[in-house]
Order: sequence, then structure tokens, then C-alpha cells
Amino acid sequence: MGVSPLTKRAVFLDRDGVINRAIVKDGKPFPPKSPSELEIFPGVSDALQLFKKADFLLIVVTNQPDVGRGKLKKEMVDAIHTELKSKLPLDDIYTCFHGQDGECNCRKPLPGLLLQAARENDIDIGKSYLIGDRWRDIDAGNTVGCSTVFIDRGYQEKQPDHFNYRVNSLTEAGVIIG
Repeated sequence: MGVSPLTKRAVFLDRDGVINRAIVKDGKPFPPKSPSELEIFPGVSDALQLFKKADFLLIVVTNQPDVGRGKLKKEMVDAIHTELKSKLPLDDIYTCFHGQDGECNCRKPLPGLLLQAARENDIDIGKSYLIGDRWRDIDAGNTVGCSTVFIDRGYQEKQPDHFNYRVNSLTEAGVIIG
């Protein structure tokens, strides 16, 4: 018996700035610190439904370095994820809690979270998409061979060098992918 081909496709989604509003200070995005600060962007649920109808798995891949830096308790991140799962049709959430580059292979722009999700869910990465709002997201997607969609939120920081699509919202991405 041979190895079965990978047939599942996914839309990998960054969390803050893609699904929910990031808290922007001095032009840089920061995550909400609790479920009470969580604000899901308008249209996100509809966009995710488009992806589901097109038979994509919906997998969040998020860096949450404030946990590793001791600025946020893991329980708060878990509570935010529970809230997101209760309101949105997400299949899974993969999180890197490490605080510094070089600590792991899962902190984007490294591809560890994407590779783990693909392995655990039999996903064909080459037929999948990554949607992110920062260069780290897009670089991770490019590294593994996903099509990449950059949501340009106008942050005052490094921009990604290469992406397949530039949009202003997850709703626009839904039109392209769905």
C-alpha cells in the first residue's frame, strides 16, 4: 500500500490584525490582553464561511510572545482562543508562546507552526493559503510554499518583500480565495 496523497487544503490565518483588531500603539500592533479587549473585525465570520464552503480547513497560526516574556498569562491567551472558537468556524489554533527569536522553530517567520498543522491535519501546503498582516506571517507562508495574502494595515514597521495578494481586509481575501 502506498502513501495516500494529501488532499486537504487550508487557509492559515494570523490572529491579531487579521481576525481581530490589533491594538496599535506608535504604529505597531499589539494583541488584546483579555477577552474583554477582543474585537473581531466586521465581515470575518462571512469571509470564513466562504472559505469553509470552498472546503478549506481554517487554522489560526499565531505568535503570542508576551507569554514567554512574562507580560501575559497563558490562561488569558487560552480564554481569547476559547472566545474566538465559540464565535467563528475555526478548525484549530496553533500558538507559539516563545518570547524571543531563536528560542524555537515555531515562532513566525519560522515555519514550525505551519508544518505542524499541515502534518497533523494531512494538509497539502502547496494548495493552501496564509493570510497575515505582518512580514513574519508572509515570510512563514512563503517558506513552506503557501500562496500568501498580505492584509495591509499600514503599520509603521518592516513590510513583507513578496506576497501573492495585497488586500485591506479578510473580506477582500475571501473574495479572492473563496
